[in-house]
Amino acid sequence: MSQIPVAKPVLDEQEVEAVRRVILSGWVTQGPEVAAFEEEFADFVGAAHACAVSNCTTALHLALKAVGVEPGDEVITVSHTFIATANAIRYCGAVPVFVDIEKDGYNIDPDLIEAAITPRTKAILCVHQLGMPCDLRRVVTIAARHLIPVIEDAACATGSEILWKGRWEKIGKPHGDIACFSFHPRKVVTTGDGGMLTTANPEYDRKFRLWRQHGMSVTDAVRHGSKQVIFECYPELGYNYRMTDMQAAVGREQLKRLPAIIARRREIARQYAEQLDATAAIALPVEPKWARSNWQSFCVRLLPHLDQREVMQELLDRGVSTRRGIMNIHTEEAYAEDGSHRISSSLERSLSAQRHAIILPLFVQMRDSELNSVAGAMKAVVHVCDPAIKRAG
Repeated sequence: MSQIPVAKPVLDEQEVEAVRRVILSGWVTQGPEVAAFEEEFADFVGAAHACAVSNCTTALHLALKAVGVEPGDEVITVSHTFIATANAIRYCGAVPVFVDIEKDGYNIDPDLIEAAITPRTKAILCVHQLGMPCDLRRVVTIAARHLIPVIEDAACATGSEILWKGRWEKIGKPHGDIACFSFHPRKVVTTGDGGMLTTANPEYDRKFRLWRQHGMSVTDAVRHGSKQVIFECYPELGYNYRMTDMQAAVGREQLKRLPAIIARRREIARQYAEQLDATAAIALPVEPKWARSNWQSFCVRLLPHLDQREVMQELLDRGVSTRRGIMNIHTEEAYAEDGSHRISSSLERSLSAQRHAIILPLFVQMRDSELNSVAGAMKAVVHVCDPAIKRAG
């Protein structure tokens, strides 16, 4: 029996040919392909500026640094996210302040933000978890009232949309101050690994470009293309956070596919919702009327009487791969030390989501027969694993 995976990247000969073209050009590190990818990505999301980097973690680090986050500052975010979100805050010497997620989803609860603000708060770092846009309108309104910048962790949200002032706009326009994206293979668009920052602020963009290349005053492209000898200098500390031209070439091909990719993912999510709607032991993900998810993941919530691990194992035994709900950073050993973080509110919803949520397979190449198999297995397994059914048996 073949196993149905949780995810598959969409890659074929188009990406192979793009990489081949770059290799034969002789310029394989950051260069003309990166510049073209940045321009095309900015155009796709509607941003004034887009800067490519090595991954989303480095993007978050540069974003926090650009808005002035320094040692001793606080940044409000969620614990219920991948650990890189909070790690980037700690790279700046700052303290993540964790608030809980919303009642019926996996994103930050805007009602809890204001109580977490202190004189040390330097930024709000909200996450568009699993590709579902968070309530940016409320987050941005609260931040503006307190003159606090907003950084969007849009790692999963390439192509997702939000209804903004009566118009559908892409996540990454951006609606906060800076948005950060990931191109990891689990994401909707992949370059193998890689990241992107988008912003409307030209000064932020200038800083990103300086810092991603060791703080070098002149880029390789400018130096190599100059008719005169140029000696670069290094006016401030920088990093090696560059994307390669090989990655960017893949990213450019992926962008061409993106509308079709998202359309298919939304159709799969619709079919899942239709088939699982009557399953009493499962809560389906909620897409608000003001959001259009790219459905990077389809995450269902088991009712508390079901054991998450048991359900996942039963599904695996039936040929269906799954993943547990998103982690909670504050429970990890790396965050056990005093001062590594601050908890502003009860995180019970976050903990509950991790204990009871399961991510089902969703990928563009998924056949309807595979989708039917997953939905059928899910309905059968929650019945088999129900303690009341087991007792009666």
